Amino acid sequence: MSVLPVAIVGMGTVGTGVARVLVEEPERMTQRTGLRIELRKAVVRDLVRARDVKLPAGVLTDDLQEVLRDPEIKVAIHLVGGISPAREILLSLLEAGKDVVTANKALLCEHGTELFARAKELGRTITFEAAVAGGIPIIAVVSQCMTANQITSISAILNGTSNFILTQMIQKQQPYADALKRAQELGYAEADPTMDVDGSDAAQKLSILGELAFGTKVPFGALSRKGIDTLELADIKYASELGYTIKLLAVSRLVDGKLESHVSPTLVREDSPLAQVNGPFNAIALQGDVVGDTWYSGRGAGQLPTASAVLADLVDLAVGRAQLTFQKLELWKKQERFPLLPSEKSSSRFYLRMLVEDRPHVLADIADVLGRHEISIASVIQHEAEATENSAPRTTVSLVIMTHRTTGGQLQRADEELKKLKAIKTSIVQMRVAD
Repeated sequence: MSVLPVAIVGMGTVGTGVARVLVEEPERMTQRTGLRIELRKAVVRDLVRARDVKLPAGVLTDDLQEVLRDPEIKVAIHLVGGISPAREILLSLLEAGKDVVTANKALLCEHGTELFARAKELGRTITFEAAVAGGIPIIAVVSQCMTANQITSISAILNGTSNFILTQMIQKQQPYADALKRAQELGYAEADPTMDVDGSDAAQKLSILGELAFGTKVPFGALSRKGIDTLELADIKYASELGYTIKLLAVSRLVDGKLESHVSPTLVREDSPLAQVNGPFNAIALQGDVVGDTWYSGRGAGQLPTASAVLADLVDLAVGRAQLTFQKLELWKKQERFPLLPSEKSSSRFYLRMLVEDRPHVLADIADVLGRHEISIASVIQHEAEATENSAPRTTVSLVIMTHRTTGGQLQRADEELKKLKAIKTSIVQMRVAD
């Protein structure tokens, strides 16, 4: 039987999961490929660190050159995070004649154009199913299975950490800080969770999906992004009262021939499929002009779900499917198909919450500002002010407004004027509402 020697570069959580399947389930891989896939080398920084997998003697090394100089190693599984030296390592693997499986979304988001062009120049292949949504095979769906379609809309939950935190806040009424702590205790959130909770991780993934689906690169810095790290329980409760739940949604869609893209906490109707996705799960709703609406859900992170995606790419490379697909598909094209829609022209319904003085004419003043910016009010919630400890009524009260559809630019201009009203005592919370 023919043998396919492979190497893993980076033996963190995912690399360990990949190695475990290769070492412990070799027959499974042989059944899928007709080859005996042999883990020849695993490159690590620390040779003495304990790992939850028993590797054959001679596999573990801290010298990348052992992979680069071995002509028998045809595939390298690149599981190095960050930008540098991850970029340099991936390029060196390509130049050494290796096809590459990578899970590095940040690297592809920033340097995808360069890396894909270099791979094609060298006649090599890069696969990256594990870079977006973990165990959900969404890259194959967008780049292969839906090629008869022009995808018109992507609406997705792409960060399991944020989704777990939101689930805790919604179901257990935990404040954000407590929900984050619980996520860290369970291993769903890093010690520094910034990339997850500020929307950066979801934005990087959306950038990759959007480029595959629409042929337009939305640079990370140009993608409108807001996270859940400032979300308060009050907004969770008011959303529920209105019949909505809050999800961190990543959205790319075609609007009159232009591409709208953003990541933000969004009110989603409680009876919609996205609202039912809880815990550390991801979900992607795609709309194609031929197939219509399709739906994909599963674990978007973690050792084995991500390892599953890595190994699927490895199988595709082993049997030759990935090489054919990579050369035929025009990934990361220089000419963009759709111009970007400026964020100020993006339209949506909006949820607004503010703390206001509890006195006559306040709502009228706010409605006047919104009206002059052509923002129509759909509904208002203002509960009766509760009494203070000495039984005197409070002098401020929360006011929640749901608008009809308006643009980001109109809302921004209205917000600047609302800030000047002395009756409004705090910054105005703004969230999109998914129709």
